[in-house]
Amino acid sequence: MSAQNLAEVVAKAAKAAFEASQLIPSSERVKALCSMRAELEAAKDEILAANRKDLEAARAEVDSGRMSSALLKRLDLDKGDKWESMLQGITDVAELPDPTGKVTYASELDDGLELYRVSCPIGVLLVIFEARPEVVVNIAALAIKSGNAAILKGGKESNETTQLLSKAIQAALSKTSIPSTYIQAIQTRTEVSALLELDRYIDLVIPRGSNSLVRNIQNSTRIPVMGHADGLCSVYLDETADLGKALRIVVDSKTDYPAACNAAETLIVHESLLSTVWPAVAKALLAADVELLCDPPTLFALSSLSPPPANLSSHVYPSSPESYSTEHLSLTLSVTAAPSLAAAVQFINAHSSHHTDSIVTEDEEAAATFCRGVDSAGTFVNASTRFADGFRYGFGTEVGISTGRIHARGPVGLEGLVTYKYMLRSKGEKGHVVGEFGSGEGKKQYKHRQIVADSVPF
Repeated sequence: MSAQNLAEVVAKAAKAAFEASQLIPSSERVKALCSMRAELEAAKDEILAANRKDLEAARAEVDSGRMSSALLKRLDLDKGDKWESMLQGITDVAELPDPTGKVTYASELDDGLELYRVSCPIGVLLVIFEARPEVVVNIAALAIKSGNAAILKGGKESNETTQLLSKAIQAALSKTSIPSTYIQAIQTRTEVSALLELDRYIDLVIPRGSNSLVRNIQNSTRIPVMGHADGLCSVYLDETADLGKALRIVVDSKTDYPAACNAAETLIVHESLLSTVWPAVAKALLAADVELLCDPPTLFALSSLSPPPANLSSHVYPSSPESYSTEHLSLTLSVTAAPSLAAAVQFINAHSSHHTDSIVTEDEEAAATFCRGVDSAGTFVNASTRFADGFRYGFGTEVGISTGRIHARGPVGLEGLVTYKYMLRSKGEKGHVVGEFGSGEGKKQYKHRQIVADSVPF
């Protein structure tokens, strides 16, 4: 079967599964999530063995220069508490309120004629991501809970792991009334290209990966795309920044997980701090093995450090213009000085990817100005950029971080995966027709009376 034909079979099956699922009670979705966690727990050893194979192959790619070390770090499913966090995410999503069927607007147009705006699933999602195999589980959990079918395509570097995760998810679905084709995984780029042409069956594409991946997909399809691109996050040290807060927030933002999209890539220092707060922050960063790419003012300020840190000469370098538009995804931080808050905001808006940016300040007015002025999905005050995460926000997990401005922005959880429909019901003995309304003699006028309702009463 050709890739085009296979893609159409997959897309049709997903659409049919979605349509069939709309008449299944939401309690069945919760049952599916519980079953999904149980299947994954039972298959843990097999899945982690497959993940080790992917890691081994990826290390060879890194050694040959064909893959970045940051991508390799994202691939490991058995690192730290990643496996347990992945499973906990399923439970957290299962316990969240159903995002569908919520009334967000209700009005009585006429006596016995009621209009409701009700949240509902988007439809069939095509999610394309790189490296992190746990994304398969995160997205499957959110899709199932929100009533959306999903087609998943991971990077080739995680093929072995992805296949087994998908197998476990489909096994879980087969034990419920939700079709097993509700969540499907594909393996090749050719299939992706074919699926991007099938706007008849697929309702939303969610690319999660590099900026080039997102742009390529946006340019290759008529289907709406929810962009999850680079994480060029900044921390700005305002002139009133507290040293203790600055140390904790900058170091955590950069070093907690450097390969994450919410790790800080740029530090902006108010000029008044160049001889006070900045040297202390620089020492802490160097002690954490962070490489600093500095502009002339911040570089000069470090030349007088006494005694100089042992790794000063090996870890501090002049920056280039490209430094401030680079997502390092490693223990590298670009640093620049700013003469004012306004200049810092302008710099961030010009160089960031509109993901998450933080200010360290003791000035409430400066905090408010920063949060309003910075055009990013997340603007934080005295907090690490690493908090920008669906799990930490209480969303259970996330599809990714949307850096766009339409539909959903920031960490995309359940509410980012629903849209709405309008439901109109006449209770009149003869029903209602538009011809009865107007400005002429004997015509009725619309009442437009607000109705207080949590759910549709039919």
